[in-house]
Amino acid sequence: MSRFKRGGRVDSLSGFQTDKAEPAVPNGLLNAARKSGQLNLSGRGLTEVPQNVYRLNVDTPEEANKNLSFGADDRWWEQTDLIKLLLSSNQLTTLSDDIRLLPGLTTLDLHDNKLTSLPGALGELEQLQQLRLSNNQLSTLPVEMCRLHNLHSLTLQKNLLETLPEELGQLDNLTELKLDLSHNLLTSLPDSLAKLASENPFMCLTSSETRFVSRGNVLRPCCAFTGLKLLDCSNNQLTCVPASLSEMTSLEQLYLRHNKLRLLPQLPATILKELYLGNNQIERLEAEQLASLAAISLLELRDNKIQSIPEEVTLLATLTRLDLTNNDVATLPASLSLLPNLKVLMLEGNPLRGIRRDLLSVGHTHILWLLSFLEEPGKVDETPTAMTLPSQARVNIHNLQTLKILDYSEKQSENIPDEVFDAAAGQIVTTMNFSKNQLTTLPPRLAEFQGSLTELNLGFNKLSCLSPAVSTLMQLTHLDLRNNQLSDLPSDLGSLKKLRSVILNYNKFKCFPDVLYEIVSLETVLLGNNQVGGLDAERLKALAALYTLDLSNNDLLNVAPELGLCTSLRCLSLDGNPFRTPRAAIVAKGTDAVMEYLRSRIPT
Repeated sequence: MSRFKRGGRVDSLSGFQTDKAEPAVPNGLLNAARKSGQLNLSGRGLTEVPQNVYRLNVDTPEEANKNLSFGADDRWWEQTDLIKLLLSSNQLTTLSDDIRLLPGLTTLDLHDNKLTSLPGALGELEQLQQLRLSNNQLSTLPVEMCRLHNLHSLTLQKNLLETLPEELGQLDNLTELKLDLSHNLLTSLPDSLAKLASENPFMCLTSSETRFVSRGNVLRPCCAFTGLKLLDCSNNQLTCVPASLSEMTSLEQLYLRHNKLRLLPQLPATILKELYLGNNQIERLEAEQLASLAAISLLELRDNKIQSIPEEVTLLATLTRLDLTNNDVATLPASLSLLPNLKVLMLEGNPLRGIRRDLLSVGHTHILWLLSFLEEPGKVDETPTAMTLPSQARVNIHNLQTLKILDYSEKQSENIPDEVFDAAAGQIVTTMNFSKNQLTTLPPRLAEFQGSLTELNLGFNKLSCLSPAVSTLMQLTHLDLRNNQLSDLPSDLGSLKKLRSVILNYNKFKCFPDVLYEIVSLETVLLGNNQVGGLDAERLKALAALYTLDLSNNDLLNVAPELGLCTSLRCLSLDGNPFRTPRAAIVAKGTDAVMEYLRSRIPT
């Protein structure tokens, strides 16, 4: 008999039924839980936890009350106490004090509900090791919860928490702590958390998007966390990072993405290995700040406003990965080629001079080799760089002759003047950039460069249809049509056998363009922020070279499991769609997790 049934307590509810009908939980499921000790009620639309779930260890099975015979495998008096209760993705608003009737629980999953409060009785679950409370509406936590001395995993992200109990520091018997506080309304952290950090070498604190609006406020209480190894303060409004952060001497990973930092923080943290600073407003890198990163291995600086890389980058002797994607870097120092351990260098989305964009896809090794042959810094190139045309349009002759780039972007022009094409006459042009104009049709003179043109950027225009004439550009490898008004692509596009990437973000596509299924050379298809409602996963498998597929922020109501069989995909973006499966938690784990989930759903 369960050890939790002994005790002689009189059950005033036994044998009575309430007037209010409880959500049905099949008796077969309850009986299975008595044998296994595990009960999964996730995703059943429950608005409250049925009373017979709370009383699973107390009441005898309904079959026993009816004097039914039991086989050897159904002896209820030998039932196992419930140790794992999964109630995620329901509509629960409260949890009853009767949760104390399940004192054997080691795992309680309540994430993705509508809980606004928790009962103090939760503190009586002395065996509890994992408590998942994310994606609820909690504004406070009961102090009694701090008695859960066996707890080693607590997730609280995406709630409405404004404060945390100081008693949280009483959870001092933990050997491992994972405390996730991201996406709340916290303005400070209790000092007692520092005690946990100092006593738990594996502690991981995540506090991203907690709305720490005061300058550096999030970090002041954290600086006492001398044992902390990972700190995530992404998605706040930080404009600077205090130097006192250096007191966190055990810090190895620091996430400061999506803030308002203008300078690289000075971090004399001697063992910091990974620093993530993407999506800030950093404009320059100072030698002093670089020198402080003595042990850095990964430095992410993507999506900032960095204009140049100082020669002192050579101080980062341990650097293996440098991400400078989408900045304003125009030149690279030759000294970059001297970094002994650099294995990954990401430069796409920068206005680099002297390095053709097609070389960026070749790999960092080739780029570093080119840098080693650069001329000495300071040498002036006296070659004229621009000529003024009769229309007052300016064409960079240096780029045209040396880099084979014809650029007439950001002019807000309704057409490309003939003088622009005349300036390029007789030249071998591989790249044309006509983005950020007011074009409504494809420039007819593009056909003059069909033998050499490999990259065409028509983004940020007013194209509502794409002329079949684009199919004459047989050498085309990259086509950028983002931010237009396109809803379809011409079937003639299928004749472009060398096309590797097509960018269609922010258009009006309601389905995956048919013609793209036929272009087997495609490696990248970006269709984010459209109205795509369907995808033929079977046809997509024919694109054996497809590496990146962006379908984020569309109208996908379902994702076919067969998409998991597109084995070439390494980067799949599906967030921001209304489908229910895979769940957001799986999507957030990245491409590998999504693909594995989809394959597991394929009928066998």
